Amino acid sequence: MDLDPTTQSNYKQIASQHVVFDWSVDFDAQVLSGSATHRMIVLADGVDEAIFDTGDLEISGAQVNGSDVPFDVKPKHEVMGSALHVSLPKGLQSGKSVQVAVFYKTTKDCTALQWLDKEQTQGKSHPYLFSQCQPIYARALAPVQDSPSVKITYQATVASVLPVLLSAIRVSPPSEGPVHDGKVVGKDIVKYTYDQPVPIPSYLLAIAAGNVRYRPFPKFEDKEWRTGIWAEPELIDAAYWEFSEDTARFIAAEEKIVGPYRFGVYDLLVLPPSFPYGGMENACLSFLTPTLLTGDRTLVDVVVHEATHSWFGNGVTHAHASHFWLNEGWTVWMERLLLQIIHNSPAARGFSYIIGYKGLVDDLENYKNKPRYQRLTVDFEKGEDPDDAYSRVPYDKGSNLLLHIEQTIGGLDVFLPYVKDYVSTFMGKSITTDQWKNHLYEYYTQNGGPEKVKLLDSIDWNAWLYGEGVKLPVDMEKTYDSSLAQAAYALAERWDASRGGDASSFKKGDLDGFDSNQIVVFLERLQTLPALPLSHLIHLGSAYGLAGTPNAEIRLRFYELVLTPPTSEAAAHFVGEAGRWVIGAEGNGVKGRMKFCRPVFRAAFAVNSGLALELWAKHKNSFHPIAKRLIDKDLGVI
Repeated sequence: MDLDPTTQSNYKQIASQHVVFDWSVDFDAQVLSGSATHRMIVLADGVDEAIFDTGDLEISGAQVNGSDVPFDVKPKHEVMGSALHVSLPKGLQSGKSVQVAVFYKTTKDCTALQWLDKEQTQGKSHPYLFSQCQPIYARALAPVQDSPSVKITYQATVASVLPVLLSAIRVSPPSEGPVHDGKVVGKDIVKYTYDQPVPIPSYLLAIAAGNVRYRPFPKFEDKEWRTGIWAEPELIDAAYWEFSEDTARFIAAEEKIVGPYRFGVYDLLVLPPSFPYGGMENACLSFLTPTLLTGDRTLVDVVVHEATHSWFGNGVTHAHASHFWLNEGWTVWMERLLLQIIHNSPAARGFSYIIGYKGLVDDLENYKNKPRYQRLTVDFEKGEDPDDAYSRVPYDKGSNLLLHIEQTIGGLDVFLPYVKDYVSTFMGKSITTDQWKNHLYEYYTQNGGPEKVKLLDSIDWNAWLYGEGVKLPVDMEKTYDSSLAQAAYALAERWDASRGGDASSFKKGDLDGFDSNQIVVFLERLQTLPALPLSHLIHLGSAYGLAGTPNAEIRLRFYELVLTPPTSEAAAHFVGEAGRWVIGAEGNGVKGRMKFCRPVFRAAFAVNSGLALELWAKHKNSFHPIAKRLIDKDLGVI
């Protein structure tokens, strides 16, 4: 039996099907309180307790079918939290259902929630709250069976003095109605009600509350689903411009490939800068980092990625953390295919693989001392923290495996019918890598026969799924369409050839015709070449505006370039500047996205450990709890 190693719940004996949340948000106390009422289905005769995962929750009571019952909160496990045991009536038989209600409130140690003071927001007039439940933090938001193997529908009522958003369809008040139902934002309590009729894993539970505004995107063709954008008033115009052109087009294009969008609503929420990810695919409501607002729409691929999770992850879900690549590898593969389809350009797809490959190699290098985390399928031990393995590996190693299968089996014309069958076969289910692979073979046995099966057999499955090391089993770089990267490569070679002289001949005009992604590839190419002298790097930063660009993707690559090797004159020169950038000393907020803050802190620590530790100690509380814990580990604080 393939049990989830990260949960203490007894989901194989009794499982949640539907949950009703009744919450109140207290911004002054920074507490979310209320109840979670589970409708549970009995799966094993005689089960006498329901066991839920909790994380630093204060439990005040429990009821079964409306009557008070005994409960027991077990000692806290460092990773899995505290198991909550709720007594059930004797003699329950398989197939019966029971109602289990738990009354509770969150505490200051809640990992799932970040409470922001008003000064940490764009408008600086109201506080803000947002959640992050993936991979195993939903237990810190509510008592749940916190495993992606358990899928639930839910309803919620939330009382708050600020507008509330959930990963569900809003019932009342209407999104397009008066802000905060016409009441005074920040003062009057309004009850928000939501419904999520599609079963989702617990990590997709999400809440955000703040001074946000809604703007719908234009209705796309005759689609029944709708899309729109939420943001603070100061960002709503920029956010609408960045994402209104492409979001609905991407969903419509994906429907043609893998089937209908099932969630009814696809909204976006631009969060404050401490949000630790580029995006989070919460059902009906993708959370986004404000670093995507570049003003040129070059980072909309993150929205493609989050929307694609509606099929791969939110729809077909990994059974548990060991199979996380099924969510992310498939999503990246589809995201890059959509870029090709939308732009009618195979080069756009290849270019995205080129950018991703550099991040994959970097993360594989980072795990040289933990080679288990270089594997695509990680056999986590019971209670092991899946966040310790969080990297580009499941994303890019996974998507490269799928690209390799596509190329091996005969190309897109042969592969896409299988993709559609995969989605329709497992939609709404939670699966393992073996289930995926078995279905792959079954499909091509029926739709290709011995010839296709022989091609599948030629793939080194063990190396792809369980192999370690810093190289992929196949040199996939040779298969990427690199035409969009050639200008970036050529400019990098010019800089490399100049190292014996001065750099004054390089001008800002060298980047004419480059979009931000091509500048990223240029900088990543430079990183693969011998380090440039300090004088060259100073000129590079000033002449091209890299040292002050608001584009975080470019700024990250610039600092990765100048801080390597850590013993260089350039690293000593730039380390303070890099540190100030990531803590938000320029006045535009911390770089809370872990893609930016973790590598910069790691690089700064290698250059000047004292400076890195000093900056971190002073500013760590401005970062999300998840980022804080992982950077603490990166820097050896814990």
